[in-house]
Amino acid sequence: MIDFTPIVRGRFIRQAGRMERWSGRTAHVQAAELRRLLLRAAGTETGRRYGFAGMARMDDGAMAAQYASRVPVAVYGDIRPDVMRMMRGDRDLLWPGRCRNFAQSSGTSDGKSKYLPVTDESLRYNHFAGASDAVAAYLRLNPGSRLFSGRALILGGSFANELGGSLPSGTRVGDLSATLISRTPWPASMFRTPKRDIALMADWEEKLPAMARAAARANITNLSGVPSWFLVLLRKVLEQTGAPTLQNIWPSLEVFFHGGISFKPYRRQYEAFTQPDKMHFLETYNASEGFFAVQTDFSDPALQLLLDRGVYYEFAPLGPDGHFGTPVGIADTVRGQTYALIITACNGLWRYSLGDTVRMEDPDRGRITIAGRTKSFINAFGEELMEHNAEEGIAGACNLTGARVSNYTAAPVYASGGQRGRHRWLIEWDKAPDDNAAFASALDRGLQQANSDYQAKRAGNIFLDPPEVVSAPAGTFDRWLLTHGSGKLGGQRKVPRLCPTPEIMDQLLDMCRHT
Repeated sequence: MIDFTPIVRGRFIRQAGRMERWSGRTAHVQAAELRRLLLRAAGTETGRRYGFAGMARMDDGAMAAQYASRVPVAVYGDIRPDVMRMMRGDRDLLWPGRCRNFAQSSGTSDGKSKYLPVTDESLRYNHFAGASDAVAAYLRLNPGSRLFSGRALILGGSFANELGGSLPSGTRVGDLSATLISRTPWPASMFRTPKRDIALMADWEEKLPAMARAAARANITNLSGVPSWFLVLLRKVLEQTGAPTLQNIWPSLEVFFHGGISFKPYRRQYEAFTQPDKMHFLETYNASEGFFAVQTDFSDPALQLLLDRGVYYEFAPLGPDGHFGTPVGIADTVRGQTYALIITACNGLWRYSLGDTVRMEDPDRGRITIAGRTKSFINAFGEELMEHNAEEGIAGACNLTGARVSNYTAAPVYASGGQRGRHRWLIEWDKAPDDNAAFASALDRGLQQANSDYQAKRAGNIFLDPPEVVSAPAGTFDRWLLTHGSGKLGGQRKVPRLCPTPEIMDQLLDMCRHT
């Protein structure tokens, strides 16, 4: 295949360079984005209800203030009725026109799946543009790249309409990745593998071997997907070929664009079957609701928010009581503060609370790190353990013990029978530690280093006992996703890393006992 990288590099480098010009101008760039969104949706039912047209005629400060005061922060339950109307074919509700694609995401607290609009604008101006920004950032970081001399291996989901025949003809529901694969413009699809008929297969037992066979025959230069799911596919390729590393199969492989979950617990596993001098890893923040940020420096884990890609961001500060305060715009955020992320986007989500928390690393440039989920934490004993603390603790314990984690979750065990409370960690291993107690001790030390509140509660074993580590049989978390989760596997289906109450842990432990 001809190497097209030199032909397109210049355009991508210019594209990446615009992010540098945002420094000190984040509020201005975001105000312009909000104005475009308000004007575009002024004639919708939502736009008329809140007066978007009038807001858009105000100056930047007044527009943002009026928008925040008139439009309430929403969670999925608030917009579900409108989304269901959109799925039935109603027009001009949350966004202009009719929406025919919906991303099915993990269930809400009432157990129902979420169906998120994927509008034509969100595909063009956000999802595809965000993926292009990730490529641009990478090419800027790696001048010697030959990315377009081969193909991208992308592991995506499938369409699976759980609502049966109640939807109008032409409306498609499934994983966001299925929509992206099916709607990828023709020129870009030339650089992707496998073909759509394989990529969109719903049966994973058929899909993984088929993808592995197709991938082994291709010239792969880059990978894109969720680290935990991609491990399964890559090991299948290694198993089929008998190769020791991926570069023995794909000599031109140079980068893995990863996102969806933290890469920390999986980095060593990827490094074990890739050649370090040839491999790069670049994080993206890409969700069903939108493509939000990309890593722009290999040595810095902070992600650059994409400020001009059809999304307006607000940040609700996390208070000392664990509750979130009044949302603020990007210019009013504080370096080092943790926030719940609220978005307004060109898919019709208006002041929508994602359920994600981010840490603001640089307000002047709009750089963040992902802290976790707003409901994925443990504070049963005042320890305020956050998801990013857990990722650091797990990664550190793996490094010290040589273990490799496939999946995990943790939950509180309340004090009883004269015992203090503790955290129970259920871990499915890729490579179990030689000494489970040593791993638990290393995890405990790592968590204390990462979180001063946890450290205070653990001091002298006075308030909180050491963590308990329980090994789960292989496949436990997948079985839980199929039975207690959304009933489907795939990149948008994830096990909660930290559970504030024991219910999910009890379900998982019951499955372990009956395996």
